[in-house]
Amino acid sequence: MAQQLALSVDFGSGFTQAWSKIARVVPQFIAFLVILAIGWIVAKAIAGVLDRVLRRLGSERVAVRAGMARYLSGSKYDMTGIVCKIVYYAILLMALQLAFGVFGPNPISVMIHGIVAWLPRAIVAVAIVVVAMAIANAVRDIVGSALSGTSYGRTVATVTWGFIVALGVIAALGQGGIATAITGPVLIAALATIAGVLVVGVGGGLIMPMRRRWDRWLDNAEQETARLRGSSYQAGRSDALANQPARPTTQTGPTTQTGPGYPPAPGTDPGPDR
Repeated sequence: MAQQLALSVDFGSGFTQAWSKIARVVPQFIAFLVILAIGWIVAKAIAGVLDRVLRRLGSERVAVRAGMARYLSGSKYDMTGIVCKIVYYAILLMALQLAFGVFGPNPISVMIHGIVAWLPRAIVAVAIVVVAMAIANAVRDIVGSALSGTSYGRTVATVTWGFIVALGVIAALGQGGIATAITGPVLIAALATIAGVLVVGVGGGLIMPMRRRWDRWLDNAEQETARLRGSSYQAGRSDALANQPARPTTQTGPTTQTGPGYPPAPGTDPGPDR
């Protein structure tokens, strides 16, 4: 009899605890759903407003100058759409973090918190890459146009473009905290290698070969520059002569009138008398 009473008491207390847990979880779950719904509405609204603002500010022109529009030609979204999608999902992650927070400390909230904290750095890194590519394309066009008549103009423009893009990528990786233990030493090693080649090669045993090579490069550059300068001078002279108004021809000396009733001009045959 005593054992049956103890079992009934244990069963009753267990049922009471389970019911109390359910009664505590149900409001938390409802709050979880409400926070998610509000976060979804806010994310949609902010993404829509941001899309209109960025397009009015000319984000697609920046994408075209950076060359991103060409890479995204076959994609479903353009650069502005991708940025708005990133912001949309970032706000959803924030809402999800808040929603899971109603259940107390949990591993999912910690993981989402790390992702949300990293997202602003990722957005800044993407902006750095886009701006660096836009600057690199502009500099390449300027250098290529300025040296279009030389044989080395395209090479110099391409090397300049690659150098600026590489700096932008390294800065973006450093901003995002990605492979900082690799990009920093790689950059230092590249700069040290260039400095070592210049010190040992140019200032050491390769002085004479490098001098002859530099003389040849400078002679070629001087000849091409002189040729471009001469062609520009001839083109400007031709344009000036073409635009110069024609001068009227003036007749100098006394005019001689001939015809019936006038004496013949000196030194001419008067002809037979009529």
